Amino acid sequence: MVHIVREFEVPCPQDAAVAYLADFANAVEWDPGTVSCVRDGDPAAPVVPGATWTNVSKVLGRETTLTYELITLEDDHVVLEGSNKTADSRDDLTVTAVDASTSRIRYEATITFKGIAKLTDPLMALVFKGIADETVDDLTAALTRVAS
Repeated sequence: MVHIVREFEVPCPQDAAVAYLADFANAVEWDPGTVSCVRDGDPAAPVVPGATWTNVSKVLGRETTLTYELITLEDDHVVLEGSNKTADSRDDLTVTAVDASTSRIRYEATITFKGIAKLTDPLMALVFKGIADETVDDLTAALTRVAS
């Protein structure tokens, strides 16, 4: 299992940050591994728990497709879970208002590999820890644009 936690501040109001994070199609802007992320069903429908996305990610030169579902959407909390035959992924994001224009993000990612893929845990832990720092930078830049 790979478990990563990062906390950081962004120049974006809490409500705008939560709305942005809840729409996982935005992962193409902030998740360095995401190649594409497309909302399943009607893309104009409201983003509510139960909404799903097809996410294609590339890590170490290898592409994989996961189906993500929005599990939790609250004023300060977003949880998305992804799954395929080799891994389960959970992105747990808590967004706390620092003031009217700044939010503190607590980003917790957990990736659990299945079957033979479990053998890659030590390597993938190192890979994802490196990606996590890039994620912080990309997410900060994306939320700065959202607030502009």
